[in-house]
Amino acid sequence: MSTVAVVGAQWGDEGKGKIVDRLAAQAEVVVRFQGGNNAGHTLVVGGKKSIFHLIPSGVLHPNRLSVLGNGMVIDPKVLLEELARLDAAGRLATSRIAISDRAQVILPHHLILDSLREDRRSGSVPVGTTRRGIGPAYEDKVGRRGVRMGDLLHESRFREILSAALSYHKPVIEAGGASVPVLDEVVASYMAMGQRLAGYITDTVELLHDQLEQGKPVLLEGAQGVLLDIDHGTYPFVTSSNTVAGGGCPGAGLGPRAVSHVMAVVKAYTTRVGDGPFPTEESGEIGDRLRTVGGEFGSTTGRPRRCGWLDAVALKRAMRLSSASSLAVTKLDVLSGLESIKICVAYEVDGKRVPTIPYDGLGQVRPVYETVPGWSEDVSAARRLEDLPEAARRYLRRIESLTGCPLGLVSVGPDREATIDLIRPFEV
Repeated sequence: MSTVAVVGAQWGDEGKGKIVDRLAAQAEVVVRFQGGNNAGHTLVVGGKKSIFHLIPSGVLHPNRLSVLGNGMVIDPKVLLEELARLDAAGRLATSRIAISDRAQVILPHHLILDSLREDRRSGSVPVGTTRRGIGPAYEDKVGRRGVRMGDLLHESRFREILSAALSYHKPVIEAGGASVPVLDEVVASYMAMGQRLAGYITDTVELLHDQLEQGKPVLLEGAQGVLLDIDHGTYPFVTSSNTVAGGGCPGAGLGPRAVSHVMAVVKAYTTRVGDGPFPTEESGEIGDRLRTVGGEFGSTTGRPRRCGWLDAVALKRAMRLSSASSLAVTKLDVLSGLESIKICVAYEVDGKRVPTIPYDGLGQVRPVYETVPGWSEDVSAARRLEDLPEAARRYLRRIESLTGCPLGLVSVGPDREATIDLIRPFEV
C-alpha cells in the first residue's frame, strides 16, 4: 500500500496541479481531499493548457480513478461544466470519476452570504475570498445544516434540509438587502443536476479502501497552501479547511498510517492572492517582474498575485506542519536573468530577531534577508540537476538546508516534461 500526499507549502498557487499531473503517471487513484472551486490547478500538456477547479489534476492521464473526496465542498454547476469540457475534449470517455456522497454542496444562499459578508465586513480589511460560497458552505457543514452530494438523490430529504438552512440564514440575507432563494426553484434545479451526477456519486471511502487493498498506489491532492490552513495559516486571512497534509486523511477517509510520503510544493519565490500578511512582498520593480515573467494571475479569479522573495521562515513552518518528506520547487525558470536573489532567513519583530512565525498582530514583522548570486542562463531545457547553472544549484541547495527537507522535484517550465525528477515518491 503506497499513498503519497501533495500539498502547497505557501499561500497556494505553487504549481501543485503540474506536480500532481506528473506523479499521476505513477498512481492509479488521485483524490482531491478539501476545498472547492476557490482553487484552480493549471496543467500544460503538449503545449495545451487545461484548468481544473474541482476535478483532480490526474484526470488527464487515461484510466486513472479521480475521486472528489468527502472533505470537499462542491458546486454542482461548476462540476458539470468541467465534465462537459472533458467530454468535448474527448477525455471523459477514458476517465473514471467518483464523487463522495458525503461531500458538501455549495448552494445559492452560500454565494449570497459570501458576497454580502465580504462587501460589508467592518473593522478590518476584507479577507479577500473568491466569493464562491466556500466559507459559508463549510459553516453549514460544521453547523450540521449542510446538504451533502448524496442528498441530491433524495428529494424529500434535500427539501427538508434546505428549508431549514434557508430559514436559518433568512434574517442575515434580508438584512443585507438581498433576496432569499426560492425553495422550490432551488430544489428543482439541484435535483436535476443531481440526476446528471448520479452515476458518479458513491461511497468513496469504501471505494478507496478497496483500491488500497488491491495494492493500487493512491495520490492525495491538496488545494490552496499550508499558510492558508484554517488552524495554522495567517488567520483570519485563510481558507475554511485544513490544507496541511494531515487533512488528507479525514478529507479522503483514510487513517493516518495510510500516507507513506508527503511532497510539499513551493515556488522558487513567493506569491499571495488577496489580503493578509506577506513579509517578503515586493511592490516595486522586482514584484512587477516576477508577476509578468511568472504569469502570476489567479486561475480562479484572474486577480494579479502579490509577489516577493522566497520566505524560508514560513516555508520551514509549512514543512513541519505537514511532515514533508520531500520538496518540489516550481518556476525556477522565472528567476533566470536576475543578478542576485534574496531569501528571507528570519524575521525581526519590534527590533528583535525571531526565527519563526510570530503570533499574528504582535508587532511589525520585517524580513531578514540573505542574498545569493543569480544566473542569466535559460534553464527550461534542463532535465538533470547537472544541466542547471551552478548558481541555480546553489540556490536549490540553500533551500534544502534552510528547510531541512530534501529536494524531490524541480520544475523549470509549465509543460509536463519541463521537470527534473530527483525522487520517485511511490518507490521511496
